[in-house]
Amino acid sequence: MSEELVKNVQDMLKEETWTRATISNYTKNNLMELATIVEKARNENCVDEIKAICDEHLTHTKDSIIALYFSGILGLGKGSLDNSALISLVDIFQKNHKEPVVEYLCESILADEPNNKFALRTIGERYRAENNPKVWEIYEKIVNLDYEEADLAKALAVHYEEEGDADNAIAFYKKALLRYVGTKNLNSIKDMWTKLISLIPEEIDFFLLVQRKVAKTISEDKSALLMQELYTYYKDNKKWDIAIDILKLILSIDSKDNWGRREITECFKGKYEGHSNLDEYIRSSNLTQSFRNVFEAISDFEKHIAFDAKNFVFHRSWGVGLIRKVNNDVLTINFGKKAGIHEMSLKMAVNALIPLKKDHIWVLKATKSRDELAKMIKDDKVWALKTIIKSFDNNCDFKRIKAELVPSILTASEWTSWNSAAKKILESDSTFGVNPNDINMYTVREHEISLEEKLSNEFKAQKQFFARIDILMKFVNADETDKGSELFADMFGYFTGFLKTVTKVNEQVLASYLVVRDISARIPALAFPVKYTFQEIYNDIENPREMYTLLKDTKNTSLRHDFLMAIKMLPDWADQYIRLFPTVLSDDMLKTLINAGCTDKIQKLVQNSFENSRDYRESALHLFKECQGEEWFKNAGVSYEKQLIALLNIITQTFREINNHVNTTENKKINRAATLLLFKDDTLLKYMLDNGEDTIARIYTLVDDITDLDSTIKATIRNRILEKYPDFKFHATEEKSVTPKGMLVTAKKLEEKKAEVDHIQNVEIPANAKEIGEARDKGDLKENQDYKAAKEHQHYLSVKLAKLQEELNRAVIFDPTTATTAIVSFATKVTLTNKENGKDEVYTILGPWESDPDNGVISYMSPFGNALLDHKVGEDVSFVINERNYSYTVKAIAAAKL
Repeated sequence: MSEELVKNVQDMLKEETWTRATISNYTKNNLMELATIVEKARNENCVDEIKAICDEHLTHTKDSIIALYFSGILGLGKGSLDNSALISLVDIFQKNHKEPVVEYLCESILADEPNNKFALRTIGERYRAENNPKVWEIYEKIVNLDYEEADLAKALAVHYEEEGDADNAIAFYKKALLRYVGTKNLNSIKDMWTKLISLIPEEIDFFLLVQRKVAKTISEDKSALLMQELYTYYKDNKKWDIAIDILKLILSIDSKDNWGRREITECFKGKYEGHSNLDEYIRSSNLTQSFRNVFEAISDFEKHIAFDAKNFVFHRSWGVGLIRKVNNDVLTINFGKKAGIHEMSLKMAVNALIPLKKDHIWVLKATKSRDELAKMIKDDKVWALKTIIKSFDNNCDFKRIKAELVPSILTASEWTSWNSAAKKILESDSTFGVNPNDINMYTVREHEISLEEKLSNEFKAQKQFFARIDILMKFVNADETDKGSELFADMFGYFTGFLKTVTKVNEQVLASYLVVRDISARIPALAFPVKYTFQEIYNDIENPREMYTLLKDTKNTSLRHDFLMAIKMLPDWADQYIRLFPTVLSDDMLKTLINAGCTDKIQKLVQNSFENSRDYRESALHLFKECQGEEWFKNAGVSYEKQLIALLNIITQTFREINNHVNTTENKKINRAATLLLFKDDTLLKYMLDNGEDTIARIYTLVDDITDLDSTIKATIRNRILEKYPDFKFHATEEKSVTPKGMLVTAKKLEEKKAEVDHIQNVEIPANAKEIGEARDKGDLKENQDYKAAKEHQHYLSVKLAKLQEELNRAVIFDPTTATTAIVSFATKVTLTNKENGKDEVYTILGPWESDPDNGVISYMSPFGNALLDHKVGEDVSFVINERNYSYTVKAIAAAKL
């Protein structure tokens, strides 16, 4: 069937003739017939063959309508970015005034590719000529697709303004302005700037954003000229603080700008109108004199003008004070009860004092009670945050916020809940922002801004690459953000920039590829034509395992998962999954491989992991822990004993590297994991006991060779072995039991000692403190016997408590399940035959706390008890203590009753 269709197309091309009469007779119906053939080609899977025939035909007959149509439309279906055939076809029909055909053709193109810019522009021109209202919908699509399209954005803004839709008008005027900045069209920038000042003069953050862009892309001088126009609005409306800030910005660009200097003087006069020393401070600061640096003059003026009666100040030793009066150049300041009233010259005040606004947090802390202020801060967190941030030049981090509140106003526990709620406010409330140069510094805005602007500001302030990805994806995931905005284009462009020319694939290039691919798939209008396939990107990665660890997941991204999913599309993905597993350690990866029939590859991985455990440490641990029950694991050809020995080797290796200070944190983590797997549930011990003395001898030797292994573990294994095999002979170096670190105690005695400590702390010490107080009240402490006795008892309690606490810190609870009667050890009752008199003596071996020599209970840590340890029934034992000779034969060993 497909062969017949291909032949039909070939015949059509041969029969086609080129005359103007043919073109003039072309209608939508002709194109509809061709569209039917396109649909058949797709259904019969002969698209490539027909397109190739048409492409070849165009090499010698470039104006063939049939070839142009088939080549262009079939190319769209295959995702081709080459629109040249369709552009030529449209051009032919436009020149021959076949507007209905052009319109139908464009609609056909958009049916296959809704975001085809050429078709949108062509049909948009057609609609505009016809005054078709659908033109505005088309223009919006174009503007959202083409981030450089400024003229249509302006046209849309004018349209919406005429329609009375202020929100859309402003949005498109903003787009137009930002795009004109991108193209450096200064005249259009000025027009849009003036228009937006008339519409949204209060959105100072937006104008400052544009100013920064103009300064960067065109020139700082041009940006200053724009700010002069905005300044006029704030001056005329007597919004002095913002007007002054704008002038400071202008002067920072050109400090010798005499206009700026004159204007800032006028603004200060407006702001401080009525201040008794206004003119004097302007004069003394040389604010109007060009010979003095303008910012030094401004600083002097602002310091002097702040020192007026009823204003607050701060002194580093005396704290917050209130200026009571100013007499000539002498200030009288009340610093409260602690520091009192001080007089200070204005000159000294300028250097020694910090002016504070009435709503500064320090002023509030000095003038309100703690309870009142704590209630205000807990009840109105937004107000509290704004107050603290504004108190420090509207630039404050969370450490400073905490320092101001804890412990002076909030307790540590109150801070925990307050802190969590406050962070959510800072993240969601658009009246809060961040310093463009430091993501950790928060600011307060005079007016709310859009979520787009808030996220854009955070993006610019953020310097960490992966944190920037998180902000971008937060923008993408938010329903209310405009993905066609210039703010988003700037952020998205940051990552596409990594993909324009790739010389080396690092984690930033890979992450950018994954992010751009994700966004392009989710928002086709933003599809970015990446030059490289993932295969090409992956082939340039030197170490995929290391690359996986370098990718950082965030709250809004799963880059590592995306990386694995991209690898799954490679022809050799199974080999790559095997290669990555020792780093990824994902059971899902194993299941995917099993389901794909790659069991043999996984079993080879298992063999490598245990045979080369030095290089596959985490892989061996994961497989041992998680896969014992899997049939494919059981059939991998790695014996259980070999697995256990591999884990022992891992413990040995990690101890060695820890001692050599190599990757200490990582090695400690791996060491702990391996130790828990082998010893927590007696995994290794059970295997040894179940497989006889030869296995015990072979494996215990490996255990004993690990010198840094906890001695308690070794002792437990030894005791359990001797329980089952009383005659088992350990290696010479193992003939003595290893005393665990600390002091062995019974659980019962430990509880008694804890109760004793509790009684001393909560009963005896408070009672003693009361005795001391009552005795002190009797006076004459030198002759006061009750006082002396109480103080002596206080010392006794203190010493006793310290001793008990030190012993508790060393206490190690004896595990009764580890008790053995194979040798003399803790928790055994031993019968000794005295070789001098032939009499039997019975002793119970316990710890220092349980020791009771009069009743035959001795400590294993005492010289007598220590001398008996490790001996077996029938052995002779002789020793000397305090110049006295002892000689016994061990007659019997039994378990002690605990």
